[in-house]
Amino acid sequence: MIILGIVLLVVGFLTGLGILWTIGIVLVVIGLILWILGGVGHAVGGRRHYW
Repeated sequence: MIILGIVLLVVGFLTGLGILWTIGIVLVVIGLILWILGGVGHAVGGRRHYW
């Protein structure tokens, strides 16, 4: 999810499409939150670890 967000950020920046930029930021933030929650031991979506 983080990688997809970064790709969308780059594509949005290069093409000038604001919607891709916004979706990329949202995906990166959600991915980081899930990664942090999984890293501290909380079960995320029924899984013990989230990479």
